[in-house]
Amino acid sequence: MVDRPTLFDYAGGDAAFVALAAALHERCLADPVLNHPFSHDLNPEHLDRLAGYLGEVFGGPPAYSALGGGHVAMLLIHAQSGAEDEMATRFVTCFDLAVDDANLPSDPEFRRVLHDYMVWAVSEVHSYSPLDSVVPTYAEFPHWSWDGLET
Repeated sequence: MVDRPTLFDYAGGDAAFVALAAALHERCLADPVLNHPFSHDLNPEHLDRLAGYLGEVFGGPPAYSALGGGHVAMLLIHAQSGAEDEMATRFVTCFDLAVDDANLPSDPEFRRVLHDYMVWAVSEVHSYSPLDSVVPTYAEFPHWSWDGLET
């Protein structure tokens, strides 16, 4: 078996995920369905937190978890939003395009893993969007490798 770098390192480290977070934010602002939640009441540290979260998912340092709350905190931010199904699919499309915008490596396997993660992540987040949903008090932080979700 060939040793491969983490997806975080392969992407280009912190700088790559900062670029990805910024590109994703811009894509969502430009989308007529997603722009509302991305244009109001965002934490001023949103882009840094998003970059840290994504970086941690893909094998980078625990930047998001170090802020406290970990994966549950992220789920709580997005829970009970009443988001429509269309928002989820549009977010995945914006993510895929943002990967291009951020000039991440074009390797098809790398791109597939990023896409597969986002489909999985959006599905999980969207499952807590009903107004009566309850986020568990504990949820393991997801870590993805070249082989997908690590358990």
